[in-house]
Amino acid sequence: MTEALRARNSLLQQPVDGAHVWRGPDMATRRDEWLHVMTPGEVADLDAAVDEVEAQGLDILDIARADFPLPVLGDTLAKMRHDLLKGRGFSVLRGVPIDRYDRRAAAVAFWGLGTHLGDDAVSQNGKGHVLGHVKDLGHDYADPMARGYQTSARLPYHTDYSDLVALLCLKSAKSGGLSSIVSSAALYNELCERRPDLAEALTQTFYRTRWGEVGSDKPPYISVPVFNRHNGDDEAAPGVVTTYVRSAIRKAQLLPETPRLTDLQTEAMDAFDALAEDPAFHLDMEFRPGDFQVVNNHWTLHSRTAYEDHADSNDKRHLLRLWLACADGPPFPPAMTKEFEGLTNNGRPNGIHIPGVPFNAPLEAS
Repeated sequence: MTEALRARNSLLQQPVDGAHVWRGPDMATRRDEWLHVMTPGEVADLDAAVDEVEAQGLDILDIARADFPLPVLGDTLAKMRHDLLKGRGFSVLRGVPIDRYDRRAAAVAFWGLGTHLGDDAVSQNGKGHVLGHVKDLGHDYADPMARGYQTSARLPYHTDYSDLVALLCLKSAKSGGLSSIVSSAALYNELCERRPDLAEALTQTFYRTRWGEVGSDKPPYISVPVFNRHNGDDEAAPGVVTTYVRSAIRKAQLLPETPRLTDLQTEAMDAFDALAEDPAFHLDMEFRPGDFQVVNNHWTLHSRTAYEDHADSNDKRHLLRLWLACADGPPFPPAMTKEFEGLTNNGRPNGIHIPGVPFNAPLEAS
């Protein structure tokens, strides 16, 4: 047995502990801890910040935290940030008054809220979109070049390429489109208990496609384990960072140069997905217009059900999205980002960044 494998097996024997290890049914009974309904004073505070930005005519990309003061709502956002980075790893703010905002004002409000939770917004695709749109554009989810957020298909549990992912619901679907999240650390502990061989398989390297969203100097794939164990700053409490997009793993198998998945790796992903789908683990929540949901990608996987959209294009399901980097985000092994698009100036995951592609914040989905 190699020294690296011996160390990895030693870590597998130590369960992860902390507030980010939770189960859905328990969290469903503790809604008041993670769902905050905005007060009239907080709504007025947000309105005032949006009005000030609009009066100054600031470009969305130029809005910084100092440009978006929230003396009333700020305490709530500070608590959300602590819960996201030091606690359970997810939070929901309900009541953003999108019914009285036009598209730009809604984007300004969303971006401004994001400045109080993250330090940098990172690009979400090869187009340099730092303000993203989750909307069905009629794409086929099976297409290797398509991203799930451009379809109405069910999205399996996955993580994104950032510390936090934030969503603001502008329009909900005619039916379906429910949001679901699960603690990846809880899945890790359960697999270590039930099938340590499968947990170990998920610490091996997996290849994921990045067709169309990687610089020409790099291969069209990345390689990274699903479970990344590390000690961080506390040798007594080793943690696990999870990064997982099974659709990208599946599509990478279409590339002739990527190694084939082993039977054990496929079995491990099947077991991982089955646990995430188990009602004993995940938490379902509705997405109302004005809901602002944020999750920590390192500890929380997110999903959504398939949906049927409205016939009128103006009423179609539409979410705004931010990928946020946090300078004080959870520690992770440096090797985890070796194959990614690099790190921000603060050493955090940098999203999908193609050199030479400028950042932009489109107000419409494309």
